Amino acid sequence: MTQLNDLLTRLWDDYVALNPHALQIHQLIESRGETIHNDHIALRTFGDKRIGMDVLGEKFVNLGYEPRGFYTFTEKHLYATHYEHADQSMPKVFVSELRLDVFGDTLRSIVAELVDQVPAELPRQWDLPATGRPWSISIEEYETLRGESEYAAWVAAFGFRANHFTVDVNALKTFADLPELNAFLKANGFALNTAGGEIKGSPDDYLEQSSTLAGEVEVEFADGKLTIPACYYEFARRYMMPSGKQFNGFVAKSADKIFQSTDRR
Repeated sequence: MTQLNDLLTRLWDDYVALNPHALQIHQLIESRGETIHNDHIALRTFGDKRIGMDVLGEKFVNLGYEPRGFYTFTEKHLYATHYEHADQSMPKVFVSELRLDVFGDTLRSIVAELVDQVPAELPRQWDLPATGRPWSISIEEYETLRGESEYAAWVAAFGFRANHFTVDVNALKTFADLPELNAFLKANGFALNTAGGEIKGSPDDYLEQSSTLAGEVEVEFADGKLTIPACYYEFARRYMMPSGKQFNGFVAKSADKIFQSTDRR
């Protein structure tokens, strides 16, 4: 488990360095005497066989995870897989990829040029999910990608790192439900993603989710700097299914709105 813990620690340290608001929220909740459990970590990539979601997912499979669910996001042109570890104290991992086949030549050409820059040995590294951006990209290329897909632009700007971590609301003791947690976050000055409503999903879906809006950071491009949304903090409450087991999967229509947390505003 040492290597897995090392990877999770690196992902978290990079995530909070890039997103100080997430660390502030983490500390605020802990100041109430809470111990925060992480429901899941999400990573993004391009649907190129050299660096696709199966390549990223394999790094977690090699550390004890198993694929448990496959998802299609038609509107965002994404595929995704979620992985679970035999040790339920380990967070679930959600890996998505952009379907390049549904886009035109311009986007596919820019992405191909980016992936061509990836060092040949990098996709084989066990720590690929935490290696950051391995390519150079111009502001013009970033804006061109953003014109077609906010998701593509995010991956191009940030590379391999956690897109978000997720507070397990079920494990919190001082909040009765997700609306109460959301009210606490807003009272402390944090803006929430309201696309599709503050809370995505319902008890009937066995999953409720909310998230902050991604904080903006200055990113270095090949020809200058640009301030853009980075990552967000998510909050998930899960419900028991008729089988008596907790629902551990994801709801595509809810995740579709959660993805918008990183859109430029």
